[in-house]
Amino acid sequence: MFKVLVSDPISNFGLQQLMRAEDVEVAKITGLSEEELISIIRPYNALLVRSQTKVTRRIMEAGVHLKVIGRAGVGVDNIDLDAATSRGVIVVNAPDGNTVTTCEHTFAMMMALARHIPQAYAKTIAGLWDRKSFLGVELRNKILGVLGLGRIGIEVAKRAAAFGMTVIGYDPFLSEERANKLGIKLTTVDEIIRTADFMTVHTPLTNETHHMIAGPQFDVMKRGMRIINCARGGIIDESALVEALEEGIVAGAAFDVFEHEPPAPDHPFLRHPKMIVTPHLGASTLEAQENVALDVSEQVIHILRNEPFKNAVNIPAVPADLLNKLQPYFTLCEKLGKALAQMTDGAVREVTVECSGELADLDTSPLIPYVLKGILSHHLGAEQVNVVNSVHLAKFRDIHLVERKSLLTQSSSNDITIRLKSTIEERWVTGSALPGVGERLVRIGPYPVDISPEGYVLLISQKDRPGIIGRVGTLLGDSGINIATMQVGRNEVGGSAVMILKIDKKTSKNVMESLLAISEIKRVREISFD
Repeated sequence: MFKVLVSDPISNFGLQQLMRAEDVEVAKITGLSEEELISIIRPYNALLVRSQTKVTRRIMEAGVHLKVIGRAGVGVDNIDLDAATSRGVIVVNAPDGNTVTTCEHTFAMMMALARHIPQAYAKTIAGLWDRKSFLGVELRNKILGVLGLGRIGIEVAKRAAAFGMTVIGYDPFLSEERANKLGIKLTTVDEIIRTADFMTVHTPLTNETHHMIAGPQFDVMKRGMRIINCARGGIIDESALVEALEEGIVAGAAFDVFEHEPPAPDHPFLRHPKMIVTPHLGASTLEAQENVALDVSEQVIHILRNEPFKNAVNIPAVPADLLNKLQPYFTLCEKLGKALAQMTDGAVREVTVECSGELADLDTSPLIPYVLKGILSHHLGAEQVNVVNSVHLAKFRDIHLVERKSLLTQSSSNDITIRLKSTIEERWVTGSALPGVGERLVRIGPYPVDISPEGYVLLISQKDRPGIIGRVGTLLGDSGINIATMQVGRNEVGGSAVMILKIDKKTSKNVMESLLAISEIKRVREISFD
C-alpha cells in the first residue's frame, strides 16, 4: 500500500484519483510547520503540496521512503530541487492546468478594456448615469498582436479569431506552417507594435523579455493601441506605459500582473483612469485549481506504480555506469546550448548534437535534454524549462532533433558539437570536458578557441583591418570593462575575422551600440554563461 501525504489545502475532487485507488492511502494534514512535517513524513511515499509548504532538504532527509513530490500548480520555488534530485525523489508539477483559465482572463480583460466596463460600473453604482464618457470599440475587424505563442497565447489567438479579429503574432519557436494552420500570421515584435490595435503578451519574464515594451517601442507604436498583460510583471515598462497613456499613444491598458507584487499603494496604475487592474487572478478559478490537482494526482499514481509519467521537473534516471561517464558533459551541453541561442538569429528549426571520440560509443541521448534546456531557457526562462520537459517543449515547437556520432579516426578527442539551424542562419559550437581541465569551449563555428564557458564573452565579427583590436580595447577600457582574455581568428588576410573577448562584467546597451558604430564591425553578440 502506497502512502500519500497532502500537506496543503487541495480539493478532494482534485484528489479523487488518489483517494479511489485501492493501492493508495491518502492522509490530508495541513498547516504543518517544518518540524511537524519532519516528525511524520517517514512512512510516506509521496507528498502533495501547493505553495504553502516549503519542502526543504531536512524534510526530504526525514522522508526516507519518498519517491515523488507533487506540486499542484506550475511553480516549484517552494521545493528544494537539488535535494530532491540528489536523493532520487521525482518532482512533478501541473504546467497545463491553468492554460484555459489564464486565456479566458486575458479575454475578459480585453473586452473590459474595449468597453470601459470597470470604469462605467464604478460611476453607475456611485449614482452617475454617464453614457457619453464610455464610448467603446468593437473587437471585430481589429488586429490583435500576440507576443508569445505558447499554450496560452495560442488559446487566446483561437478565441480572437472567433470574434472576427485578425491575429498576428511573434514567437521565436513556432513554425510558419503551424502558425498558418492556426490562422496566425507570424511577424516581428516591431510590426506588431506598429500595426496592432490590441496587443497581449504571453512570454515568460527573462533577461531578453524584461521591458521588451518600453520607451523606444511606445515611440513608434500605433496610436490608440490597447495593451493587456496577464503574463508576468516587468515585460512592459510600467513607467513608460504611464507616459504613453498620458500622451494618448496608448488608449488603455489592462494588467493582471505587476513588476513588484503587491504594488505600492501609490502605484500610478491604481489611480489612472485608463487602466484596469486585477490582483494576479490569471489562474484563480475553481476549475484551474481542480485541474492542477487532478493532473498532479495522476502523475503521482503513475510514478508510485512505476508507470510512464510526464511533467517531472528534475533530472531523469540514468544508469549509474553511464551516468559516471556522461556526468562531466551535462553542464557543458547546457552551456553550449545557451551560447548558441544567444548568437543565432531567427526561429529555431533544427538542433544537432554530434559526439566524437569515446563518446561516440556511448548512449549520449541523456545529453540532448541539457542541450535543449540551454537553448530554450534563453527564450522561455529558466523556470519554464528543465531537463525533463525540454524535449517535449522542443517537439511542441516543431524543432527537429538530430543525434550524430563521429567515427572518423581524427575524432579522437571527446568533443561535442552543437549545431543550431534557424529560419535565418546556421551556427555551431564545439566543447570538451577534459579530466583535470574542466569544461572548455574549443570552437566557435570554424574558429578554434580555448575558453572556459563561464561569465561573459563578447563575440565580434569584423573586417580584417589594422587597428580594430586597439579601438575595441580602448572603447571597453574607457567603459570600465576589463578584458580577461582575447582570441582572434580570420579566414584570410583582409577578409572576415572574429574577435572573442572574455570580459569581467556585462556590457551596457550604450557600449554595444558604440562597438557597432565602428564601421569595420559587422556584428556583436554578448554571450552570458551565468
